[in-house]
Amino acid sequence: MLENKVALVTGASRGIGREIARTLAKEGAMVIINYNGSEARALEAKELIEKEGGKASIYQCNVSDFDACEKMVKDLVKEFGHIDILVNNAGITRDNLIMRMKEEDFDAVLNINLKGTFNTIRHLSRQMLKQKSGKIINISSVSGIMGNAGQANYSASKAGVIGLTKTMARELASRGITVNAVAPGFVDTEMTQVLSDDVKKAACAQIPLGRFGQPSDIANMVAYLASDKADYITGQVISVDGGMNI
Repeated sequence: MLENKVALVTGASRGIGREIARTLAKEGAMVIINYNGSEARALEAKELIEKEGGKASIYQCNVSDFDACEKMVKDLVKEFGHIDILVNNAGITRDNLIMRMKEEDFDAVLNINLKGTFNTIRHLSRQMLKQKSGKIINISSVSGIMGNAGQANYSASKAGVIGLTKTMARELASRGITVNAVAPGFVDTEMTQVLSDDVKKAACAQIPLGRFGQPSDIANMVAYLASDKADYITGQVISVDGGMNI
């Protein structure tokens, strides 16, 4: 389905990002695993994809760094000739009630989650405009739609991603480039595994399907939006949350 396509997935060394990279590779794409911190994790993800018969490469870049993102895009276009799919998945949390939230924690989350998404789109959109094609999928969150106590920074960043998605969809549509967002709910990853049983139970009570999602649930939606089957879908925010945001 994605043969001869090149996909850049940010924050792809673990969790949802890794599963997205795996799924796109299974569909035939050449996947670039962007990571910031752990090269070892990125190499593990690459090896896993290759064991499954896929193709992958790794690239270190802090997406909150505007100039570093520009270099990443130039390097990748030089190496592969084109980039057809961009998945903005890189994200962090620094949860706290707003009365206790440190300014640096607010800034750090906005810089990675929102500005990082802007940075990659800003630099890659020029290439996609030349190609007159491209698929951009931004990972938002149910928190960006509903809000979530203790996550003022995270919710604001993910709400910003939604606004950016809709605006970019309007700006890029004339060249055949689609821009959509996926908004996960609670997903069983390292980020949620640290939650206490009481918190998990309370969270499940808010989900009509009564359980957390799996990374594959998000990855499958991303793969669909990256495919030709979604050519007439743009500017949309698709919740994959077990009905939490009904």
